[in-house]
Amino acid sequence: MAEESVLRIPARLEGMDLILSFVSFLLDSHGCSPQARTQLRMAVEELYVNVTLYAYPSGDGWAEIRGCVEDGIATFKLIDGGTPFNPLEKDDPDIMLSGEERGIGGLGIFMVKTMVDEVEYEYRDGCNQLTLRKQL
Repeated sequence: MAEESVLRIPARLEGMDLILSFVSFLLDSHGCSPQARTQLRMAVEELYVNVTLYAYPSGDGWAEIRGCVEDGIATFKLIDGGTPFNPLEKDDPDIMLSGEERGIGGLGIFMVKTMVDEVEYEYRDGCNQLTLRKQL
């Protein structure tokens, strides 16, 4: 089994550079293609922003990202101790509708699902855990 790298930081937008550097370093060290690298960075960015904006109503919290690459598959798990929320329960938006007709919400997680091969959610040990997998 591949060694997992872990980064835990305060859940603040200012932490975005650390999160994206973490993702880039892991992918670059495994010879990831530029396209897969961009897609995974965008997916992680979207999920991390959601944690910083919505997971902690009080404003104080943490976020953790775990990552590994094994057998050509990158796996990233974003974990937070915020309000339980499964973004996969929401129906995909109808992207054929205008923004006004479609309403607010759901487009970000829809984009994440199109950029990776697999997305899983689990609420365990008082934490939201969202796992992304992508063939490199």
